[in-house]
Amino acid sequence: MRWALIKAAVAGTTMVALAFLIPLGLMVQQTARDRAFTAAERQAAALGPALAITTDQDAIAKALASTDAGAQERIAVHLPPPAGLVGRARADASAVATAGGQGRSFTVHVPGGFALLQPFAVEDGRVAVVEVYVAESDLTRGVGTAWLVLSLVALALVAISVLVADRMGARIVGSARRLAAAARSLGNGNLAVRVPVEGRQADGAPDELREAAHAFNAMADRVVHLLAAERELAADLSHRLRTPLTVLRLNTASLGEGDAAHATRHAVAQLEREVDQIIRSARRTADDAPAVAIGCDAAEVIRERAGFWSALAEDEGRRWQLAGAEGPAPVPVQRGDLAAAVDALLGNVFRHTAMGTAFSVDVLATESSVIVLVGDAGPGFADPAAALRRGEGQGGEGSTGLGLDIVRKLAEATGGDLALGRSAVLGGAELRLRLLTRPDGTSPRGARRRRGLPGR
Repeated sequence: MRWALIKAAVAGTTMVALAFLIPLGLMVQQTARDRAFTAAERQAAALGPALAITTDQDAIAKALASTDAGAQERIAVHLPPPAGLVGRARADASAVATAGGQGRSFTVHVPGGFALLQPFAVEDGRVAVVEVYVAESDLTRGVGTAWLVLSLVALALVAISVLVADRMGARIVGSARRLAAAARSLGNGNLAVRVPVEGRQADGAPDELREAAHAFNAMADRVVHLLAAERELAADLSHRLRTPLTVLRLNTASLGEGDAAHATRHAVAQLEREVDQIIRSARRTADDAPAVAIGCDAAEVIRERAGFWSALAEDEGRRWQLAGAEGPAPVPVQRGDLAAAVDALLGNVFRHTAMGTAFSVDVLATESSVIVLVGDAGPGFADPAAALRRGEGQGGEGSTGLGLDIVRKLAEATGGDLALGRSAVLGGAELRLRLLTRPDGTSPRGARRRRGLPGR
């Protein structure tokens, strides 16, 4: 914007300067020309009285010598015959005869300039012609200096306009940059950032940018209030879950021993920890939030969650298998977030397929990504696009439709994605969770060919 204002100022000032200075320069040039010919006419008229008295060559020669132009041999007098010529003549005889015959003055072009031919009536009704030489230099005397002065004036006007436009542009651009920097800072999570609308930093800012700054500050305040209300709401809703959780924990104590009882107590304990964590996170502000290490071993998390769901799979008579989770598979996500995503994928199988339906979990680790494939032998997805839309859950009562949306957001946070397709092995639905382990990660072609997933 700053350069645009400078260019506009230069263009506008240049056009205005040229519109005034070029005609002025031409007028100066024409004035110098008229001045030279007017001086020649005066010099010719100065000899009129002498010619009216006598046509003697000696007397006319003395009159010529008494003038500056005559001393410079710039005046000649063409006397009527037989008197002849006095001085140095430059015009040809035909031009002199024409001037004498017509009885009027005019100029003719001669080598090095122009000659003014002025006729005068002398004795006996005859005509003498006075020739005054006007050099080319006389026609342009002072014109070069005038053009130089006018050019300097034009350059000074352009320089002043550029300086003014630069100062104005600096103020406007500075205000716009402060507004953009504040927007970036707010986008990065700095909720305390505000744009100054008063004081030295805001001086010179146009009214439109001041209004934008006021709107930005109001938006930032609104965001702070909304986030605070959201945290309070999350804490309140989570706190309401403690009563039914307490009842569940007491009921699990009467289940006795066994794998199912142990898995149930473990699930209730984990649910209590998650609720407590939600309440603490909601109550915690950004300043006192502890640093959390980002990253975990995906293979370890998947083995743990698959073992947790294995008890329910055994109760429902589901055959299942886990492959590819033997070696380490580091991913740049928190352990709890990945565990929640894996639970959502496996819970989707138990919710949408009948008891006894087999499922499988495969882990594919490459240099750039980790892919988790969850397939089943159920009917598959009738509408994969609708299944990925937030809030489109069709799992019956208690289904919120947020499970796959949580998984998708986790994948996209790493630059990966979540894709739905049909399992080439079990024949039912298959979900592919791709987590990138580096920014330039790409999906391995082998995994897509193995499972027959559609490209996205």
